[in-house]
Amino acid sequence: MRHLRTPGRFRRTAGTVLLCAVAAPALAGCFPTALEVQPPSPQGPAAELCRALHVALPKTVDGDRARDVEPDSPYTAAWGDPAVVLRCGTELPPVLDPYGDAYDPTTEAVGVEGVDWLPEQEADGVRFTTVGRRALVQVWVPKPPGAEVTAPLVDLATAVRRTVPTRL
Repeated sequence: MRHLRTPGRFRRTAGTVLLCAVAAPALAGCFPTALEVQPPSPQGPAAELCRALHVALPKTVDGDRARDVEPDSPYTAAWGDPAVVLRCGTELPPVLDPYGDAYDPTTEAVGVEGVDWLPEQEADGVRFTTVGRRALVQVWVPKPPGAEVTAPLVDLATAVRRTVPTRL
């Protein structure tokens, strides 16, 4: 009798292990490890605005699911692989600092769904930083060949508009 029960128990256990192996990636966002993102250190009202933004962020950006970031912080978020990375409460980009050597008053912002962003082209993507908001929000968008780099900003615009007001 004992011999007959073991195969049944094995089948249930093996089925459970198989189900967990298949379902776990879907439940974890299909990413085996957390993405390391250095969180900024906003202070005062900017920190409050960034925490509100974090709660309002969408679960998907440009069709990609949110993924875990390390260390866990209310000032960072990421979606997909390669990841779109958001950091809230960042420093002013050098190109916008009128006292810095890299200041460029001719730099133009890109408006996406009511939010203005400063694009900074880099070798493997574009860094966008909000312009005219009470807290600076920075979004890194990897640039795969032929990709529309502003598409993730469309999904993030509503949360930014609702939680991080303009300076005016």
